[in-house]
Amino acid sequence: MTTQELQQQIQAKKSFLCIGLDVDLNKIPEHLLQTEDPIFEFNKAIIDATHDLCVSYKPNTAFYEAYGIKGWQSLEKTINYINEKYPEIFTIADAKRGDIGNTSSMYARAFFKDLNFDSVTVAPYMGKDSVEPFLAFEDKHTIMLALTSNEGAFDFQTQNVDGTELYKVVLETSKSWKNSQSLMYVVGATKAEYFTEIRKIVPDSFLLVPGVGAQGGSLAEVCKYGMNDNVGLLINSSRGIIYASTEADFAEKARVEALKLQQEMQSILS
Repeated sequence: MTTQELQQQIQAKKSFLCIGLDVDLNKIPEHLLQTEDPIFEFNKAIIDATHDLCVSYKPNTAFYEAYGIKGWQSLEKTINYINEKYPEIFTIADAKRGDIGNTSSMYARAFFKDLNFDSVTVAPYMGKDSVEPFLAFEDKHTIMLALTSNEGAFDFQTQNVDGTELYKVVLETSKSWKNSQSLMYVVGATKAEYFTEIRKIVPDSFLLVPGVGAQGGSLAEVCKYGMNDNVGLLINSSRGIIYASTEADFAEKARVEALKLQQEMQSILS
C-alpha cells in the first residue's frame, strides 16, 4: 500500500485508527479456548467487527512468538485473512527488529515477503545498516522507533547529545538514509508535548502513535500538535478495544469502543 492509498482510506473512513491485535490467551473469552485456533478465531471476530472503523491492524509479534510455532501460524492466518478479505487495510508487524546486514535483510524478508505485511517496526540503535535493508523493499514501509511512550524512554531518548536531544538526532539522521521516504516513525501519545518539535524535523511523515486509551494518552492533544495537512497519524489502541469484554459479546463491545474513537476522529477531521 502506498502512502497515498493510506491517505485515501483515512478520508474515506473518516478514521486514522490502528487496532493492535495483541492476543493473550489468558484474557480472551473462555469459549474460544475450545476452538482449534483460539488466537485466530479471536482476531477474526475482532477484524470482522471493526474493519470499517479503522485503517490499520497491528499485531505485536511477541504475543504470537510466545506460543511457538502455533502462535506463528495464527499470525500467518491472521495476516492472510486481512489481506484477502480486507485488502484496503494497512498492516503493521510490530516486531521492533534491529540488527545489521544480512540479518536485517532476513527479518525484512520474513515480514514483507513471507507474511506480506505492509510495514514493520524497527529499532534504530545500530544505525543505518540496521534500517536500510528494510527500506530496500519497494512499496513497503519501515516504522522506526523515535520517541516511545514507556517510562524508560527518558533513559536515552531525551538525553542531550552536543546540545540536542537524542531522539531529534535520530530523526534528523534517518532522513539521510537511502529510501528514507518510506520511513514512518513511532511516537508515543504520552509524549504529546514533543510533537511540535518532531513535526519540525519530519513534517510530512506518518507517525504511528501508541498510548491512547489504556496508557492514558490524549487523542485531542496528539492531533493538536502532531497532525499535518495529510493527517499523518495512525493512532493505535489495543487493550482498550480488543479486551472491552471477555464474554461472548467481545466483538460487539470491541466495535463499540472502536466506534467511539472513530467518531472522535471524524469530528477532528471535519
